[in-house]
Amino acid sequence: MTGTGDSGTGTSPDGSGSIDALGTGSGVGRAGADSRTPRLSRTSRPSRAEYCVVACAEAWRGAGEILASPMGTVPSIGARLARLTFAPELLLTDGEARLVAADGTVEGWLPYRDHLALAAGGRRHVMMGASQLDRYGNQNIACVGDWRRPVRQLLGVRGAPVNTLNHPVSYWIPRHSRRVLVERVDMVCGVGHDRADGPHGARPHRLVRVVTDLAVLDFATPDGSMRLASLHPGVTVGRVREATGFALTVPDGVPYTREPTARELELIRAVLDPGGARNREVAG
Repeated sequence: MTGTGDSGTGTSPDGSGSIDALGTGSGVGRAGADSRTPRLSRTSRPSRAEYCVVACAEAWRGAGEILASPMGTVPSIGARLARLTFAPELLLTDGEARLVAADGTVEGWLPYRDHLALAAGGRRHVMMGASQLDRYGNQNIACVGDWRRPVRQLLGVRGAPVNTLNHPVSYWIPRHSRRVLVERVDMVCGVGHDRADGPHGARPHRLVRVVTDLAVLDFATPDGSMRLASLHPGVTVGRVREATGFALTVPDGVPYTREPTARELELIRAVLDPGGARNREVAG
């Protein structure tokens, strides 16, 4: 669901110089609300959380008239930012029974049966959390340890299998660590590429991106395994590798996550999250 838009440029973290921040289709370097907006002054530099908001918003670029279902503070701000800027057709919900505008104004009624119809028909893009996530995008939110006798019980499987087999899915990880990004999940809830496209016969699905407090990851590799798409400013490739519990594909010249425009930053700070809840979810 990546669409057209002005491209931006960034400097690769390895110091190799100016590169196309669009990379290989990850969408991390596309311009935001207005590519002509002046660059931010040093006194108004974005926080790490604000880079994360923009990275989450980019998941819905060019999505069209589909339902965005963000889970978490930063993804929720990101979805509303996308709606106000480059994805005006995006549908937002209050999480109960109504379609709403970015400011919460009620736009329509969304009964449960219609919500399920959107999900089953592929007209939804959810950004879920994950207690564990492996290299192929298999997600666990159910338990830690053997599912027959878990060490810790979590949310349960819930709608994760249907989400991953019916419509685009992204993930939000507010604390990038080896406890979350693991070699093998203890229980598969959300289905990864190795299972969806393997001998189990499941139909193809689409995992769009993983946004963490350190980086943006995607699955643009031949085997559908996770790849480092961009680094948030101040983060190194080494730090991401150290915080990841599996061998991560790292292409040459990884770009930085694009900077919020001045207009986007104004919307985040003054309109969408004046109380600063984003900075309580992501520090720095």
